[in-house]
Amino acid sequence: MSQWLDFPGYRLEYVWHGPGPGEAPTLVFLHEGLGSVSAWRDFPEHLAASVGCGALVYSRRGYGASDPALRPRPVSFMHEEALTVLPRVLERLGVVRPVLVGESDGASIALIYAGRAADGAPRPLGLLLEAPHLFVEDVCLRSIAAAVESYARGDLKRALARHHARDVDATFESWSEVWLDPAFARWSIEDVLPAVGAPVLVLQGEEDPYGTLRQVEALARGCSGFVEALVLARCGHSPHREFRERTLAAMQRFLGRKILDGSRRP
Repeated sequence: MSQWLDFPGYRLEYVWHGPGPGEAPTLVFLHEGLGSVSAWRDFPEHLAASVGCGALVYSRRGYGASDPALRPRPVSFMHEEALTVLPRVLERLGVVRPVLVGESDGASIALIYAGRAADGAPRPLGLLLEAPHLFVEDVCLRSIAAAVESYARGDLKRALARHHARDVDATFESWSEVWLDPAFARWSIEDVLPAVGAPVLVLQGEEDPYGTLRQVEALARGCSGFVEALVLARCGHSPHREFRERTLAAMQRFLGRKILDGSRRP
């Protein structure tokens, strides 16, 4: 059942699974560029229960049942989410031991937060990332252009409308417009990586239409902390949907070995 976080000028949809932040670390799920609370399905609840953590899942502005986003979306939208909205969400819900679980745009937001969050914001215990964007590749832009065509035909729109019933057109257009803005071609978050010292697990599909293994290589090269990469053959942009059990097992192992040991007590 969705709950609501009210901030000046907007409210966000969220759900919470499992123990509260005073009882265990919290897995904070940050969705992809066209995701939402409902688009995660039962994956957050299942992962959190399997490792004894809480799970916070929220829809960013313009997604799911959250309030609409301001348009046009600025090129800096992921930085604004990571450095302004996410800290407010964590503070409001009392999350002090977050583990950031991000997919695509959400994975990029997790990295920006881990590398640039202000003093006093809770430092992440670790990051579990699926298909992060560190910089813009031509393959990504071609795939987004193809998605625009699919949306115009109605196929993609029907699929997305299940998760963005308030205004699916605004959700899709604000996402595609900013990514295809010529100014966005120069976007990069490689500069934040040296400050990312928390352990990172990154999962990347070999057949990801939105990014190549160059993203993983740059992540491993740039972070100051431990990075483990799992590259999945015959996998596209969403490991937790396409290879659910392998993704769950990899995240469970990494959480147990690198993140949660000694971090369960308040």
